[in-house]
Amino acid sequence: MSPVDMQFKSATLFLFGSLGTLMFQGCYTVGPDYVSPATTMPDAWSRSVLRDLDGGAASLSQWWKNFNDPTLNALVEQARHYNPDLRAALGRISEARALRGVAVSQALPQANAGGDFTRSRRSENLLAPPSTDNPSNLYSAGFDAGWEIDLFGGIRRSVEAADANIGAREEDYRDALVSLFADVALNYVEYRTLELRISVALRNIAAQRDSAGLTSQRLDAGLVPRIDVTQAETNLYLSEATVPLLRSQLVSSRNRLSTLTGGFPGSLDGMLNQSRGIPMPKAGFSAGLPCDLLRARPDIRRAERELAAQTALIGVAEADLYPRLTLFGDFRLESVSSGNLFDSASRAYSFGPSFQWQIFSAGRIRNTILAEESRASQALASYESAVLKGVEEVETSMAGIVYERERLSDLGQAVASSRETVNLVKDNYRNGLVSFQNVLDAERTKFSAEDEEIASRGQIALKYITLYKALGGGTETVLTPSKAPVGEN
Repeated sequence: MSPVDMQFKSATLFLFGSLGTLMFQGCYTVGPDYVSPATTMPDAWSRSVLRDLDGGAASLSQWWKNFNDPTLNALVEQARHYNPDLRAALGRISEARALRGVAVSQALPQANAGGDFTRSRRSENLLAPPSTDNPSNLYSAGFDAGWEIDLFGGIRRSVEAADANIGAREEDYRDALVSLFADVALNYVEYRTLELRISVALRNIAAQRDSAGLTSQRLDAGLVPRIDVTQAETNLYLSEATVPLLRSQLVSSRNRLSTLTGGFPGSLDGMLNQSRGIPMPKAGFSAGLPCDLLRARPDIRRAERELAAQTALIGVAEADLYPRLTLFGDFRLESVSSGNLFDSASRAYSFGPSFQWQIFSAGRIRNTILAEESRASQALASYESAVLKGVEEVETSMAGIVYERERLSDLGQAVASSRETVNLVKDNYRNGLVSFQNVLDAERTKFSAEDEEIASRGQIALKYITLYKALGGGTETVLTPSKAPVGEN
């Protein structure tokens, strides 16, 4: 073995020995280790709604099927497949996974291959005259490699942050699902509610038109003054004026449903033309326990993952306080002639460790660490806020269902009484026992009571949807985008 080969072998053994020692020492990781925040939750929901709870676990995966409406089921499925916001959310998951691949690649060796040709000429008016070959050629080809040893875990912390960021983006997708399904159901219920309100308005308009005809007949008979006719007509025109407004809102809800399901206005006309009434689940509701929100609500889980990611970034920043060690190597073939470039005599190489430690940064590193710690505190506060908001929304939705049902019961009685009142007042008016003002008041009250009863039924359905959304309903396993390659260019 030649002295050169012996020297190369000794250097190689030294290099691998140093590498093993450094990798053993590299188990140390700077920065705080993430611990899930301890969250205090209420033991149960408030007493105001306990009588309507059935005590069972909330059924959230396909909550919209509790409304027993085939059209609603079809709309949700269409939105699941064609809504562009969901595709964008999936794209953000793919992006996060690709960025994790970038973070992982920092812990692996990097290699570059290249080659070049240089023709150069030195000045002849120098103290040291140029060689006989002037100008001269230089052919070169080879590769270089480098490997930063993660001594203090800065790279590991960046991978940890990337993993948590993937989790946060997955929760974004689940949150998009929850919001999308709820928006579809909300707009569908509003659409069906508006259909019934228009139907109620048209029935009342027909009744008021009969009243206006009655006043005209009695005016022709000389039994009532002209003011009865004008009052009847005014009441009729005001009632008719409500219909265009309701129809405008109906078109708005239909167009919104088209957009949510990935279509243009008019794409759902065939599906929505058949009126089905307001979908309504059975009375009562399952909400589980308050602590279930930590597992069910995507916004809470996303906030927790963002806190984990931000905690890991503290370690990434702290790693800059410590030295960086890189193993490098360079192997090249160099020759002034292309003919003997690949001869063994053309070999040239260098390798060894590179050491770098930023011992003075004018406070930049320390302040970066403080900034990351502050962001972690903000992330913790955001998580706690998400928990409080979740409990608040569930409690508010449940209370809304309870009290809106009580209101609907009262409105039902009011509708029954107002209908009887209209019949009695009209009979008395025909017999000349009361003025037409009594008929006007009775008809207005009946129209208002019937309209409010329909709106209240719609509100109950809407509040059920809001409750399911507040509970985190509609979450499911994330579709798996293609993973980013690791260890490749």
